[in-house]
Amino acid sequence: MVDLGPYSNYRLTVRLELANTPGIFARVAALLAEEGANLGAVDIVSATKTHIIRDVTFDVRNEAHGEKVLARLNAVPEVTVLSASDRIFLLHLGGKIRVEGKIPINTRNILSMVYTPGVGRVSQAIARDVSKVYAFTSKSNSVAVVTDGSAVLGLGNLGPEAALPVMEGKVMLFKELAGIDAWPLCLNTQDPDEIVRIVRGIAPGFGAINLEDISAPRCFDIERRLKTALDIPVMHDDQHGTAVVILAALTNALQVTGKRIEDVRVVVNGLGAAGTACCRMLLAAGVSHLLGCDKEGIILSGTPEQLHACRTDLTACLTREVPTGTLRDALKGADVFVGLSVGNILTAGDLDLMSPERIVFAMANPDPEVSPELAASHCRIFATGRSDFPNQINNALAFPGIFRGALDVQASHINEAMKLAAADAIAHAIPRTALSEEYIIPSLFDKTVVPLVARAVAAAARDSGVARRRTPTNGSSSSE
Repeated sequence: MVDLGPYSNYRLTVRLELANTPGIFARVAALLAEEGANLGAVDIVSATKTHIIRDVTFDVRNEAHGEKVLARLNAVPEVTVLSASDRIFLLHLGGKIRVEGKIPINTRNILSMVYTPGVGRVSQAIARDVSKVYAFTSKSNSVAVVTDGSAVLGLGNLGPEAALPVMEGKVMLFKELAGIDAWPLCLNTQDPDEIVRIVRGIAPGFGAINLEDISAPRCFDIERRLKTALDIPVMHDDQHGTAVVILAALTNALQVTGKRIEDVRVVVNGLGAAGTACCRMLLAAGVSHLLGCDKEGIILSGTPEQLHACRTDLTACLTREVPTGTLRDALKGADVFVGLSVGNILTAGDLDLMSPERIVFAMANPDPEVSPELAASHCRIFATGRSDFPNQINNALAFPGIFRGALDVQASHINEAMKLAAADAIAHAIPRTALSEEYIIPSLFDKTVVPLVARAVAAAARDSGVARRRTPTNGSSSSE
């Protein structure tokens, strides 16, 4: 029987009507075992002298496997499948988010203050001094999560409707982890000019913009143009959130191995949105020896001076048309491998090309660049993007605190200094004495992470001159 574990994405609850005869359920259990479907909870719903209705929960490998199991159950004599539900689809019924007001409207007096005529005074005050919009509206704590559905998770160009469940999940994380009210905006266009125009149009209602699941290379141009056009923070989280957490994990991994960031040789494989941002972040943090690979081979290289000079725009160091070697060539003598590409492209022999005490971050999902079982005996420190192995590198460790800190000081931008501060705060969320090969990055559920990151980001915003509030507090006591 295949052990899919408690977090299987394919868990079905099936309501069965069975003849109330000894041995019938045993036949069902035997069928599930034969199919490799893990049997979980079994509950009796009702029973009569002739029939018994049970809810049976079991895990399957995928949707096709589930359909096959259901068909076989229906074919068992004296067994009828009354219904089948998938827990993930049940959780999404009706959507995962809603809007609630802070003040109950239960009297005519309250209505007259939150809406007309009372609200008119607030509108006039903001018209006279537009900065008061931060004090008297939700703008100071609101983030627009904007997507065009062109790069939904690792699933590809699924379109704006299919992106909506993912964006709802994202705004839930904003609220749960950082207390931020975020709003999913799924745009029915993939034209960069249109996206920029729409986001500029809706910006007055938000304190920041989170770009999400927009494919490369369009995402670079869209983010750049919006950052230039708007006076509120704009961040493409697929790029920068991932890069921040990778830097935090590397900081602690180097602490464990006793290596210095300026000395290590780093290979980044996969130069899409996340990979490119990762290279820029690592160079900003002090990495001097870096090679970037894509499917063509080594296409990013240079002397430490050249790499540092082009870290904000890697174009000058990219040679896509003339790769200078293969991924295996790049791995020779490398201390660190960061994979943001595709699964199962590395072998044990590839890892053995690296230097001793090697650090491997295999981030491809669902299958890492090298299997965890193989990597365990061939590297000192191993991390993935998955939650079922130690050292999960998850951008949800970064974006809630980054946006919280930026909003708290009404930052006009999220800059390099703020991202570096976020990475350092995440790394130091783990006491130095607690670091180990399997504990280089804090848990997503560590409640200390977001406040630490928010304070560090707010301080960096003030120090770099992009904060419009000196004190990181929400709201304002200013009057008309």
